[in-house]
Amino acid sequence: MLKVCVIGMGHIGNLHARIYKEDEMVELVGVCDINRERADAASKALGVKAWYDAPTMLKEVKPDLVSVATGGYEYSSDHCLPTIQALEAGCHVLTEKPISNLIENGKLMVDTAKRLNRCFAIDFNHRFTPAARAAKKWQDEGLIGDLLFCNMALWIGKPQDFESPYYHLKALNPHSCEIIRYFMGDVEAVQCFAMKAPGRSIWSTASINMKFKCGAVGHLTSSYDIARGHPMERCEVAGVKGRLVFEDMWREATLYPAGNPEKRVYTNPVFGGYSNFDDTFRERIRCFVRQVASGTKPEDIDGSGLQGLKAQMIIHAAIESLDSGRVVYLDEMFPEYA
Repeated sequence: MLKVCVIGMGHIGNLHARIYKEDEMVELVGVCDINRERADAASKALGVKAWYDAPTMLKEVKPDLVSVATGGYEYSSDHCLPTIQALEAGCHVLTEKPISNLIENGKLMVDTAKRLNRCFAIDFNHRFTPAARAAKKWQDEGLIGDLLFCNMALWIGKPQDFESPYYHLKALNPHSCEIIRYFMGDVEAVQCFAMKAPGRSIWSTASINMKFKCGAVGHLTSSYDIARGHPMERCEVAGVKGRLVFEDMWREATLYPAGNPEKRVYTNPVFGGYSNFDDTFRERIRCFVRQVASGTKPEDIDGSGLQGLKAQMIIHAAIESLDSGRVVYLDEMFPEYA
């Protein structure tokens, strides 16, 4: 049985902890937050000891696996330090998305995990769902054929402004960019256009064009300016043999074979299916636990830190395009990952 701790006891950290408590393969042995009130509340609710600094907890408990669910500037500046501390303490680590608001910190996290031969993953819960898995299975079976294009969209109404003009781009788009890479592979070039909606001081709606190394093209639209609706997330992947669409992470996936009026559909079941967004975290966390328990090599981890870093590189290239007004080639911007 794996011993597990959670660092960062906001809503998401508590969700991680509750999922670990339900999992027969792990034992939740500690929670940590620099905010003592949050740490103590989680300790009381979960029935485990609270700590107020990560190094002390890691030294005393010696967990096998750690979830890092901290926040910080641009939503993710506080991920790096506790992730490094946990890796250096010998733990495997699952960090909330995005990997970091700073590319250099993301590189440090990935490089540290590689040096220490630790499994390091990012919580890309949007694609660890039966609908997303069904869509990927159709692709792997060759049912859509050679890739042509991908259209991705995600919008979540957040009327408040944030501390950085790039907050929306960095905080919302990691999920979408990782899903795009999941189906389409590495991105070669991006071109970004964005707007600040009336009364906003941040880039709150964006359009990002992409060219993939496989030769296909794609597009991402994201926004903080539209109230949540149905769907709020949509991914369309097309090839020469057909196209697939999946919506809202778990609700539905549809395969449209080219030249065939009969389509194939996966629909989230009423009984035994997902009931809300929190359910999407369970399968992602359980997958990481089971990969660690089975001895999966760090480089083979599904939704790895490196994949999270590459998703974030797309976003930073898009920001560079937005600021410069030019097409940005990722191999030129990040030659060490070419």
